[in-house]
Amino acid sequence: MSPIATVASSLFSVAEVVVVATVRGARNAGAALLALPGLESTNATLRTQNRRLTEENARLHELAAAYAAESAVRPMVDLYHGIEARVIGFPPENDSRTVTIDKGSRQGVRRNAGVLAAQGVVGRIESVGPFSSTVVLATDYTSRLPAIVRRGRWWGIARGNLTSVVVEYIPQDAPLHVGDVVVTGEGRSFHSGVPIGEVTEIERADATLYQTVVLKTFVDFGALDRVVVVPQ
Repeated sequence: MSPIATVASSLFSVAEVVVVATVRGARNAGAALLALPGLESTNATLRTQNRRLTEENARLHELAAAYAAESAVRPMVDLYHGIEARVIGFPPENDSRTVTIDKGSRQGVRRNAGVLAAQGVVGRIESVGPFSSTVVLATDYTSRLPAIVRRGRWWGIARGNLTSVVVEYIPQDAPLHVGDVVVTGEGRSFHSGVPIGEVTEIERADATLYQTVVLKTFVDFGALDRVVVVPQ
């Protein structure tokens, strides 16, 4: 080909490329504009589905947690012929260590009955209404329970200390150790052997005949959900 033909052919090829690219871009832009309402509808549908799946996932997690809590206390219901209940309220002023449960006199709850969680002692029934009751926790100042150090069968009295439980009047010669498990003695609200907590601190006074221990309770009182009311 002559030089002039070569240049003309090259210019024509470049022009073809530009025209094809322009037409293709315009065609794609037109297709995108035509598809835009459908894409917005699809995105809205996907967002709705995602929101529903998120809500369903949260609901299933809640059901799984509730089932696990219910399964944990079910053996205690059978063992003690107890009344299963759910914690539905805490005192807003936090001036006492109490909780409200959703069972009352209509379901057979009576004053001074013991209340247990899967891990051990919760407290005792203080007052009863037809459909709900108030439970004094073991950490409340007014709580008193007969207690036994399980390893050596040493007796004492467990009382609330606001944030923990202390056991007083244990004989001075009892060789206590940190980590000893303390359980209930037979009393008005509980049978013997129900776990209360483990010893974290031992206080010995030379001038008295007794020693006192501080317990870490087995029950997490800030996360109470399902409990069992034990008939007296």
